[in-house]
Amino acid sequence: MPPTSSGREREVVSAGGVVLGPGRTVLLVHRPKYDDWSFPKGKLDRGEHATTAAVREVEEETGVRIRLGLPLTDQVYAIRGGTKRVHYWVARPVGDPDVGGYQPNAEIDEVGWFPIDKARKRLSYEFDVDTLDEALDQPKKTRSLVILRHSAARSRKTWRHDDRDRPLLAAGRQQATRLVPVLGAYDVRRLVSSTSVRCWQTLEPYAAASGYKLRTDDLLSEEDASRSRTRRLVARLTDWLEERPASAGGLVVCSHRPVLPWVFDILDVEDPGLAPGDLVVVHLRKGQVLAAEHHQVK
Repeated sequence: MPPTSSGREREVVSAGGVVLGPGRTVLLVHRPKYDDWSFPKGKLDRGEHATTAAVREVEEETGVRIRLGLPLTDQVYAIRGGTKRVHYWVARPVGDPDVGGYQPNAEIDEVGWFPIDKARKRLSYEFDVDTLDEALDQPKKTRSLVILRHSAARSRKTWRHDDRDRPLLAAGRQQATRLVPVLGAYDVRRLVSSTSVRCWQTLEPYAAASGYKLRTDDLLSEEDASRSRTRRLVARLTDWLEERPASAGGLVVCSHRPVLPWVFDILDVEDPGLAPGDLVVVHLRKGQVLAAEHHQVK
């Protein structure tokens, strides 16, 4: 395919997971079209977020539901007419990892859990071996803390009532719906929001879809938050998260632009200045921040 009219080469974007299982095993797939062994991955659907695509593609290609962990280095390589970029995460199974009932098809005809040494030999491409080694080098049993700014809300200037009651715009409600699979990709199971309507409305679709309880705390609201009190709240939440096993899922905190710098400060994470509906996934282990991913959800 020739370059686009702007003169820029096209970039094909895919996403997948290096899915690690019990007993030092990794999940691989065989593609009959190319006669190769690789990690489960695939192209993003139009408008799809990379995290969502990674989870969807792994489940479609293997039948295994996963949760994402630490991000890995993107694979970028030349293809005809441009480049291909593959986003990868370390991933773990959620629920039953058995692939014995997988039905072969024209795209993927074999799926299996392989011991690491055998997987290195089975993988068809050296860059996949490098990605596997990178995944194995990452700390285990990490936790995911999602810091979220509420979605697009009614204008403060035109809202004539208590600001706590200011709701989401229609676009903000749509954005909140698009957040559902992104939060699900990190297996978020505890939801904590500011008491303001625009914040808990942002998490309401995920709470409804997942069945997990949505809790509110006024220390995340603009009116009641303070640097010291909000820092103590975040410290309690991170302690709670780390006291649970990694398999117990992640935690999301939804707050406001004036409050979020205090949240990032206690985590010692750079504040990216989140736009409405954007989020940062902070990966923790034993109080240490291992990575922080900034995701835009449009």
